[in-house]
Amino acid sequence: MRYQPADSLESPRFAGVRTFMRLPHVRTLENVDFVVLGIPWDDATTHRPGARFGPEGIRRVSIMLRPWNPYWDVKIFDYLSGVDYGDVPVVPGYIEDTYARIEAEFERIARAGVTPIAMGGDHSVTLGELRGLAKVHGPLALVHIDAHLDTLDQYFGRKYNHGTPFRRAVEEGLVDPHRSIQVGIRGSNYGPEDYQGTRDLGYELITMYELQEIGLEATLERIHRRVGPAPCFISIDIDAVDPAYAPGTGTPEVDGFTSREILRLVRGLKGLNFKAADVVEVLPALDPGEITAYLGGNLIYELISLLALRKKEGR
Repeated sequence: MRYQPADSLESPRFAGVRTFMRLPHVRTLENVDFVVLGIPWDDATTHRPGARFGPEGIRRVSIMLRPWNPYWDVKIFDYLSGVDYGDVPVVPGYIEDTYARIEAEFERIARAGVTPIAMGGDHSVTLGELRGLAKVHGPLALVHIDAHLDTLDQYFGRKYNHGTPFRRAVEEGLVDPHRSIQVGIRGSNYGPEDYQGTRDLGYELITMYELQEIGLEATLERIHRRVGPAPCFISIDIDAVDPAYAPGTGTPEVDGFTSREILRLVRGLKGLNFKAADVVEVLPALDPGEITAYLGGNLIYELISLLALRKKEGR
């Protein structure tokens, strides 16, 4: 049995229970190529809370997504079977317990040979995802698209926070920093040691300021050169996008990507051997017109399209 969205020419989009892209909500890993799942957690955020409702918000607007991606000329479900896997059962107020549940879920999905694409939640959830995936794939290359480094050592003396996951990931051997790259970083920081700290961990860094100088194509060349054929994880914080295009997020920074630019960037990741991905920090309560959620849903759609294109091209 192959899983695909409900036919919106037979059943109107506004009808039925909200799932991502109107995919069936089935907790199965049999006959499935990918799953979309939510991680409704934001207890590790440092500014505006509410990203726990990100998965719900993205699902609500994703009903507008259709199965043919004209940019790639690929009909996704001619090549893939996918489901909305529901949400990880997080434990409000207890990050270590929540990490354990995320880790177990992602290990289970990866061992089944299925590609998980997660909807956050704040960015702390990515550490749990990487813990589960590394048990199956070993240390992963990381493509991290964000306004913020998320490589702080601690926040108020605490090691687990949405500003610390990519330092913990190196310390725990979950990512190979020498195959990893951070893109779009910008905004004020505590000092130059912040940028130097991420480089000392081994990450390559392309700030938004450098990206604006070298251009998107040169940026993509550096991403592909850095990651190469390694199995990788793609993590997109929606605040990589300028708040004019993505206001619904907890820690917005001006001077970011436009919607068009970040879609071009994600499409340019074609050819990477990505094993999983996430889109995090969508905050529906601060999202007028649901424009941030629409963008989050479309980014997930483009990631799924890359999986379909890989199958279409026999890779």
